[in-house]
Amino acid sequence: MFRGIRFVPTDTKIDFIGKRVIAMALSGLLILVSLGSLAVQGLNFGIDFAGGILVEVRTEQQADLAGMRGTLNNLGLGEVSITRLGDSGRDVMIRVPKQPGEEEAQMAALNAVKDALGEGVEYRRTELVGPKVGDELMTDGAMAVGIALLVIAAYIWFRFEWQFAMGALVALMHDIIATIGIFSILQLDFDLTTVAALLTIAGYSINDTVVNYDRVRENLRKYKLLPLPDLINKSLNQVLSRTILTSGTTLLAVLAILIFGGPVLRGFAFALTWGIVIGTWSSIYVGMPILLYTGVRRDTEEEDIPGVNAEQAQPGGEQPESKG
Repeated sequence: MFRGIRFVPTDTKIDFIGKRVIAMALSGLLILVSLGSLAVQGLNFGIDFAGGILVEVRTEQQADLAGMRGTLNNLGLGEVSITRLGDSGRDVMIRVPKQPGEEEAQMAALNAVKDALGEGVEYRRTELVGPKVGDELMTDGAMAVGIALLVIAAYIWFRFEWQFAMGALVALMHDIIATIGIFSILQLDFDLTTVAALLTIAGYSINDTVVNYDRVRENLRKYKLLPLPDLINKSLNQVLSRTILTSGTTLLAVLAILIFGGPVLRGFAFALTWGIVIGTWSSIYVGMPILLYTGVRRDTEEEDIPGVNAEQAQPGGEQPESKG
């Protein structure tokens, strides 16, 4: 009978909780470095937040994005972003970073772009994105992330006990700060696509944490006399195959976007790649230790659970593996 794909043996007994001190120290160091980088050098905001020039053009023939990108980057205006619009292959969106100076400097940059593109280009839209618009977008993006965190925390609080909600929220904040921090450390462009990636990471991270917590809650009812550290280890080992499968397949898909998606999608794909790795880590080494330290209410009354007797519930007793 088919029982599903397993990437680890059913009797795997990795001591995740035994390594929690080292793991949490590494997580703490990552958060400190991230916050330090944010305080010292901040984020490298893209045009969406910092302002700049947006130009939408239509070419007579199929647009040569690589050629246009090379031509415009040689103007000394900073890193110019070029995106294909629609399916015709002729519509292109050009984003030029904000230039030092007032509106005259922006207009000079716009004229330089037009001169470089030459004839045979139809200008369909030209827009100067000022700092006020960038500030509004930044505020809206921060509100979107904040509201998402609050809704997720409320859901976990409703579904589980407060100890689970605290662990899930701390793990989620860990992932968000670590992702923003790596963008600050590497000075990657931080724009609206990165905000979208942060929201995606939040959803992925909380899903991984909920799966682990759900198995812990199930085992709390099943193994009443098993010490909590051993019970958490058992739960993590039971879902380890699922964790490897889901994280691995998702990571492969995102890596394909990172490698082949081009410069436009690179920041988004990098954020997701980092977020999947750090989210899988935090669901084990941040959420679970917090659950252990805060404790969790356990019903000590014996229940008649099929396949589990009092001897098996003892720490030294043989524990029947749950499918997962």
